[in-house]
Amino acid sequence: MNLLARLLLVSPMLSAALLAGHSAVDPAPRTDKGWQDRQTLLNQRVAEAGAKAQVVFVGDSITQGWEGEGKETWARYYAHRNAVNLGIGGDRTQHVLWRLANGNLKGLKPKAAVVMIGTNNSNGEDNTAQQILEGVTAVVRRLREDLPETKVVLLAIFPRGENFNPQRGKLAMINQALRRVADGKDVVWFDLADRFLADDGTLPRDLMPDYLHLSPKAYSIWAEAIEDQLSSILGDKRVTAAVAGPHPLEGEWTWTINGPDGNPVSAPLSIRVEGGKVSGRFQRGGDRWLDISGGTVEGNRFRWTVKRDRPDGTSMTYEMTGSVDGDAISGEAKTDFNGPRTSPWTAKKK
Repeated sequence: MNLLARLLLVSPMLSAALLAGHSAVDPAPRTDKGWQDRQTLLNQRVAEAGAKAQVVFVGDSITQGWEGEGKETWARYYAHRNAVNLGIGGDRTQHVLWRLANGNLKGLKPKAAVVMIGTNNSNGEDNTAQQILEGVTAVVRRLREDLPETKVVLLAIFPRGENFNPQRGKLAMINQALRRVADGKDVVWFDLADRFLADDGTLPRDLMPDYLHLSPKAYSIWAEAIEDQLSSILGDKRVTAAVAGPHPLEGEWTWTINGPDGNPVSAPLSIRVEGGKVSGRFQRGGDRWLDISGGTVEGNRFRWTVKRDRPDGTSMTYEMTGSVDGDAISGEAKTDFNGPRTSPWTAKKK
């Protein structure tokens, strides 16, 4: 049985619904200028890549994010494969269907197409789970019809939302049926949910800071998860994951802040980073140290508090924020001492 027949026979209801049509399977462009400009850019990329492109990524903002938070991983895994990113933020299955028919595949002959689409269709009551299943299936069907020599790497729609919620449940139901589209030969299935979720079912912020879009770490997880299968499809050497080094915030520093008289004062600062948590201490003088509390880091941005006891028995709490760039830190320290005060501070790595 050919793949088109297989797709249509996922269920009798699916076949009937595809014939009846609804928004998720009805190809449609978006009218906003940003989308139209991105579509033009993608068609230009496709024309430039042509038959050299070995792999294409098809999807929405999560796919487009390979150009942002995922750019380092993309450079390692996909740049040498002349990969083409066909992601547009906010897209739904109907928009992808329109794009595939209007230039996004012209002249391409990739060995693999990585597909992850459908999360934007799941908002509210816009589309039912059944309709989203049909929409994603239609995308796969379009790729197989237009690129019959291309194998589709079909990804389950990623989980979203910090905790269990109805929308995440809707996506899980879609994925249960969507995996039936894969035949293990021309369409290969991957579900990465277990790699993104914590043991208690929550989505960690270090993987999805807004509980939808991916962090650099999450893009690395995605690439590593599909690499064995992808390298096999492409017939090239497997890319190995980069060995993660310490976070640039980690280490021994000399920090500087202006004292009460306006002159700079410097002292040692020791910082430790574990995942998204930061601990450490500032030297106050002699053997006295001030501990960092509630420290967190996302990317190169951080925040923490430091409490300092005063001779009169009271204390002052400093809310410290900033960013690290190589061997330099720049930040602000806010406190309340006879009114709110904000002081800039810097640090240099030893």
